[in-house]
Amino acid sequence: MKRNPLIIVVVALVVTLMLFAGFHAARRPGEGASASVSFKNQVAPDFALQSLEGKTVHLTDFRGKAVLLNFWATWCEPCKIEMPWFVELQKRYGPEGLQVLGVAMDDASEKDIADFAKKMGVNYPVLIGKESVGDAYGGVPYLPLSFYIDRNGKVLSKVPGLKSRSDIEDNVKKALSQVQQVQAQR
Repeated sequence: MKRNPLIIVVVALVVTLMLFAGFHAARRPGEGASASVSFKNQVAPDFALQSLEGKTVHLTDFRGKAVLLNFWATWCEPCKIEMPWFVELQKRYGPEGLQVLGVAMDDASEKDIADFAKKMGVNYPVLIGKESVGDAYGGVPYLPLSFYIDRNGKVLSKVPGLKSRSDIEDNVKKALSQVQQVQAQR
């Protein structure tokens, strides 16, 4: 029995398109359970994570500051692009009340994460992530994933993927411009 090569090509193409569409739909923001969780104008979930220095860090420790909370991994190429920008933004806007927090969400050892952060010149706290913290933020289906949190602890925006440096800086400025409702105890 002779098979028509055109039919085989068409079937292969249809299967490929279906797989691509399914994969794309599963990762599209706004689709699925984890992406449907909206945090805008809600208080960001608190957490207790270990820093590379061995200290327990809570998000609430930074109330009164604008926080750029970034979920990343050592193997994430887009993360490597934006990390130097975060270093610059921490230097520039730290005195105005910005605190960048990096949450490492990969399976690398603490030593490997620390070596990576040192190599990247990271000047902000790096925390060892936990799946439960990622889940509290609606899941982390892709990296990088950033949350911009105002001085009152409310999420201004959730930004999946790599964005331009100017977009990141604009979000930082918005977070810094929010007036603090309650004076932070220092």
